[in-house]
Amino acid sequence: MKLPVFDTAGNRIREIDAADEVFAIEPNGAVLHQAYVAQMANRRAGLANTKRRGEVAGSTIKIRRQKGLGRSRQGSIRAPHHVGGGSAHGPKPHSFAKQLPRTMKRLALRSALSNHARNGSLFVVDGLAAPDGKTRTVQAILDALKVDRRAIVISGEHDPSLARAARNIDNVKALPAQNLNVVDLVNAHHLVMSEDAVRKCEALWGGANVKPQRGRTREAV
Repeated sequence: MKLPVFDTAGNRIREIDAADEVFAIEPNGAVLHQAYVAQMANRRAGLANTKRRGEVAGSTIKIRRQKGLGRSRQGSIRAPHHVGGGSAHGPKPHSFAKQLPRTMKRLALRSALSNHARNGSLFVVDGLAAPDGKTRTVQAILDALKVDRRAIVISGEHDPSLARAARNIDNVKALPAQNLNVVDLVNAHHLVMSEDAVRKCEALWGGANVKPQRGRTREAV
């Protein structure tokens, strides 16, 4: 597919060819959702902890005798229905980690990139850099492209000066192409990429890295 290229002043100057298997597939919403949920779940520490009736402080003696008082039957003061008693079904530390096959992760990334390309929210910028490390340099590029919502500025390789220039702008994150992830791509309203970043994405998730779809065939009898 063709992606338009803009200069730092926001003018469309040319087009480049981009791999269809990375930027022009039909987005798979189900896989995208699974990858998003898995990544968010993997961020959870799972440290919530409550004490059960065997872990709280308190006497183990029976509160009162079983019969003859006309009152309810009660055992330990540490039972969950007593004030200060243990929790009956409270959380315990455990892992929320979810594992996805590598092909599903790659399909989710390609679906997110293709969705941005199809919606016109992906901008390829010639000369996307901030060698002076100044926030106003990146802000001027975003203003020229009319990017006023959450955005990701993507470079081909890690660029410390670009990251330093973008980190002080609200709702803007600077990432190298290899660090792209589903959550950031889905949450972003705009992607601002260098041409090197486009080629890096193609090298990472296109070409030989795309697993062909195999369908079952039935042999004729």
